[in-house]
Amino acid sequence: MTNISQKFNNYSYSSTQRFLTYVQIDTQSDPSSSNSPTTEKQKDLGKVLVQELKQLGIDSSHMDEYGYVYAQLPSNINQSIPGICFCAHMDTSPDCSGKQVKPIIHRNYQGQDLVLPDDSSVVIRLKEHPDLAEQMGHDIITASGRTLLGADNKAGVAEIMDAIQFWIEHPEVPHGPISILFTPDEEVGRGTDHVNLDQVNAQYGYTIDGEKRGHLENETFSADGFKIQIEGISQHPGFAKGRMESALKIAAEIVNQLPKNHLSPESTEKMEGFIHPVGIYGSVEAAEIEFILRDFKTEKLQEYGNLLQEITHKVLENYPHSKVQFEQTEQYRNMNEILVDHPACLENAMEAMRRAGLNPEMQSIRGGTDGSRLTFMGLPCPNLFAGEHAFHSKQEWVSVQDMQKATETIVHLAAIYAEKAIS
Repeated sequence: MTNISQKFNNYSYSSTQRFLTYVQIDTQSDPSSSNSPTTEKQKDLGKVLVQELKQLGIDSSHMDEYGYVYAQLPSNINQSIPGICFCAHMDTSPDCSGKQVKPIIHRNYQGQDLVLPDDSSVVIRLKEHPDLAEQMGHDIITASGRTLLGADNKAGVAEIMDAIQFWIEHPEVPHGPISILFTPDEEVGRGTDHVNLDQVNAQYGYTIDGEKRGHLENETFSADGFKIQIEGISQHPGFAKGRMESALKIAAEIVNQLPKNHLSPESTEKMEGFIHPVGIYGSVEAAEIEFILRDFKTEKLQEYGNLLQEITHKVLENYPHSKVQFEQTEQYRNMNEILVDHPACLENAMEAMRRAGLNPEMQSIRGGTDGSRLTFMGLPCPNLFAGEHAFHSKQEWVSVQDMQKATETIVHLAAIYAEKAIS
C-alpha cells in the first residue's frame, strides 16, 4: 500500500492559494432568472478552472453552454474499478453579496474575536461559532466584512483541484477513473438541471460541500415548493366598503396563521421539518405566497401542503368572493432513500477520513445538495466535508488546515476504491 499520508507530509498544498483566487470572482446566482446559468458571471470561474485543469494536463476538461465544467482523470491501475465523481458548485448564495470579496487569513487562531476590518460591526466570536474551539492554532480565512466569503462552495472547488494536482505530481498513488464536475446554480436549486451524466461517466459521486471536518452527510431533507395564488376583489378604496377583498391582506392573514412554535425554521432543529414562507407578491386584486416545505420523511410534505390548504380555506371564510389555487411541486428528495442500498460508498468515505487522521461522523443535513438530485438521477452521491462555516453570511469562515484535510480525504478515498479492485 502506498503511504499516502507520508507523501502529504512533503506536499505543497495549493488549496489555499486557489481558494483565495476563486473567491474574488463574483459567481452569485440569481433565483429570479430563467437563464441557464442564471448569471453569466458564473462562467468566469468556469473558464479559470478549465484553464487550470488543462495546465495540469487534463486535456479532457471543458465547460459547456450551461456553465458546467467536466474533466476526466484516467485510471492508473489495470484492474476494472468503479468510476468516482467529485463534485462542487461554483456559484455563491444570493442571500449576501459576493462582489469584490477581499479574503483575509487570520494566522494561528487562539480564540480571539475576529473583527472584520471593512465593517467592525461584523465580529466572528468563539461563543457564537462553537466549532472555532477546534481550530486553535489553525489559520482562519474570512471575508473583510462587506461580503460573504464564498467558502460555500469554492472551498470544495479548491480542495478538488488540489487533489488533482496531487495525483498529477504523484502518479504512483493508485486511483481508478476520476470524474470532476463543477456545477452552476446550486444555491438556487438548479445545480443539476442540465448536468450530463454521460459525460460524468461514474458509478459513485461525492459532493464536497459539507461543514465540519470529519463529517459525512448521508441524509438530506426532502423538499417541495408550494404556491398559493389568491384572486381578490379590487375596488376603488374610496368606495370599497362591503366590496373590496384585498388579496394582499388575505395573504398576510394566511402567513400570520402559520404555526409559530413548531413547523417553522426558527423553532425546529435536528430531524424536525418545517413550512417556510419565502415570498409574498402582488396587489389588492391578486397575490401569491411562495413556501418551501422541508422534512426528512417525504410523506410529511403532503401533510404540510394539506395544512396550508386548511389554513387558507379557514381564512377565506371571511372573504366569500375571493378564490384561491394551490400548487405543490417536487424540488428534491432525501438521498438516504437511495444511499441505504449503497453502503460501500459511505463506508469507503468513513475509512478515507480515518486514514486522513480524522474521527469521522455520519449525519443528516438540514438542507439539500447537488448530491440529493444526482443520487435520484442514478449517481449515488453523499456529501463530504469542505470545512465551510457560517455560509450565506458576512461571518463565513474556513480553516486552511481543514481544506487540506479535505484534499487528503479525497485522495485516500480514491485509493481505497483502487485497493479493493487490486485485492
